[in-house]
Amino acid sequence: MKPFKTITLRLNAGEYAHLRKQAEATGLKMEPLLRQLILGVNLRPRPPDEYAALLRELSAIGNNVNQLARQANARGEATRQEITEAAMLVRQAWRLVKDSF
Repeated sequence: MKPFKTITLRLNAGEYAHLRKQAEATGLKMEPLLRQLILGVNLRPRPPDEYAALLRELSAIGNNVNQLARQANARGEATRQEITEAAMLVRQAWRLVKDSF
């Protein structure tokens, strides 16, 4: 008994073009795309390449804000400079997200 079964699927030009478009959007090749669809997986478009870089930058900004918060919590208060710096970091994060979309 073979572990795999082969089927033949005939598509018209429009169906084939749609399948290719879906494969490009998800970043999958057509065969894995069809398998996922058969299994009922809700497929989403592949995120843009810049997405990973944006997440790294946002993570670094979040770490900086957390460090400022820890310092303020240790002293029981935040300095004006820490508040200003945290606000600047949040604005920087907002600009990164806004400019990427």
